[in-house]
Amino acid sequence: MLGTSSGKKVLVTGAGGFIAHHLTTRLKELGYWVRAADIKQPEYEPTKADEFMQIDLRERSNCAAACAGMDEVYHLAADMGGIGYISQSHAEITLNNTLMDVGMVEAAQRAGVGRFLYSSSACVYPQHLQHDADVVPLKEEDAFPAEPEEGYGLEKLYTEKLCQYFTEDYGMATRVVRFHNVYGPLGTYDGGREKAPAAIARKVALAATDGHIDIWGDGQQTRTFMYVDDCVEGIIRIMRSDYGLPLNLGTDELVTIDELVDIVSAAAGKTLEKRHDPTKPQGVRGRNSDNSRLRRILGWEPTITLREGIVPTYRWIGQQLGVATPQDVTPAHVAPEHRPYASARSAVA
Repeated sequence: MLGTSSGKKVLVTGAGGFIAHHLTTRLKELGYWVRAADIKQPEYEPTKADEFMQIDLRERSNCAAACAGMDEVYHLAADMGGIGYISQSHAEITLNNTLMDVGMVEAAQRAGVGRFLYSSSACVYPQHLQHDADVVPLKEEDAFPAEPEEGYGLEKLYTEKLCQYFTEDYGMATRVVRFHNVYGPLGTYDGGREKAPAAIARKVALAATDGHIDIWGDGQQTRTFMYVDDCVEGIIRIMRSDYGLPLNLGTDELVTIDELVDIVSAAAGKTLEKRHDPTKPQGVRGRNSDNSRLRRILGWEPTITLREGIVPTYRWIGQQLGVATPQDVTPAHVAPEHRPYASARSAVA
């Protein structure tokens, strides 16, 4: 269990989005003074931040203004989305994220920030290690020799190295977190930027009880999925650790996309026919997180199972769509302070 802060001032970028909004709420619960920054306000509920700067972090002057006076920076701002978006927007994603990331790393160093956490991605891992559905779990050192996903993954890997160089050349303490597929309430669920759990939950919610669901690919591609509470817990633990190299943050509960559909359908109380479309983007064939280093460094790893986390996620998405859903169930084994935050609880109550 994480203790309270000593009154530090922290900046959370990307706080108009999913993970950073949850992180802001948790940091406030822990007693931090939080400045949030994003080009947009949170979509589904007001921020809990002490200050919200609605600014474009592609501008270097805005990065400097956001970092001014901060003890720590959690840099989660990114142009991103599901496989449909990131596979078709290489130029836009690479340009936007490069401008934000370079500007933020530089601004944090110039502002004398004590620690800087960068949110990277499992997309940095080589494509040739992810050709099989029964994939070998990816270790942090597997990122090199490099062959990341085009655009998004390549830029993330470059910025990981930039953080390393700023530590080596300027002594700025950096932390790098490689996210593996995060889901939960208050996340994007339509519009083209949603991830697989949210997209499938939306499709299941809108399907007739004895209807069908369209699935991208053949359904046998594999992934792991991490509930947002575990993600936020891991982010804060990694920031507080003394470890400065990249760390995976995900689960090692490997499932096929067809199995994910079955889990969401069970939460909805539906049995649906699966219709596969192999012409749609499906990303790498398989991806799994090796958590051995995370366990060794933190003495902790994500614990909320996919079946547990999907229930409040599906219920929240169903409510946004105006669809009746089964009663929400909060994972019983998770301590109260680490269950879905008060904001998410109110959204799914």
